[in-house]
Amino acid sequence: MDFEAKIGYTYKNKSLMKIALTHPSYVNEGRKNLKNNQRMEFLGDSVLSIIVAQYLFEHYTHFPEGELTKLRASLVCEKALYSFAQKINLGEDLILGKGEETTGGRERPSILADAFEAVIASIYLDSGLEDAKKFVLSFIPDDLDVSKLTYQSDYKTALQEIIQKNREEKIEYVLVEEKGPDHDKRFTVEVHLNSNVIGTGEGKSKKQAEQYAAKEALSLMGYET
Repeated sequence: MDFEAKIGYTYKNKSLMKIALTHPSYVNEGRKNLKNNQRMEFLGDSVLSIIVAQYLFEHYTHFPEGELTKLRASLVCEKALYSFAQKINLGEDLILGKGEETTGGRERPSILADAFEAVIASIYLDSGLEDAKKFVLSFIPDDLDVSKLTYQSDYKTALQEIIQKNREEKIEYVLVEEKGPDHDKRFTVEVHLNSNVIGTGEGKSKKQAEQYAAKEALSLMGYET
């Protein structure tokens, strides 16, 4: 099936679609003139967050801030995005390098979650927030059963809840190192509080590294993890 038909959206600029589906491993195999989906993933993460936050704010008016934060985290985490990507068989449309192709990259949760965010960004860049919202909300049922959502150990959310008690404080996650072959990357991320490093984490994906960085920050602050 054609990708546009699968996602229910027709691109004005087809190149945006191609970039969203192009994994860095493909570009790294000597195709330096091509763009990959990493920058779109960055943008898509923010677009996804605001769409889900607005949806929850409008539909769960009786939820306090803390519960809304946890609920949003459960819908934008890697596990949720991976399941969304599977619903449209996103893996079969990805443009991968040979290394990722031969090591199961089309089914790797981190790759699919990142690509899903890139697709969100591509729609946003092509048509704006409303079309991006329509795409995202198509994966969230109207009768969302909150009781069945799993709140895993989301250290980023826990840290955010602590820090946001002081509105002047600002948390930022900074990628400081990326190493290893495309099919076995390792990422190192620092979490900054007002430009001061309060935790460092390493993982197989940027999201995982961010979680470990937040976990270390919580531990250093004296909270049980």
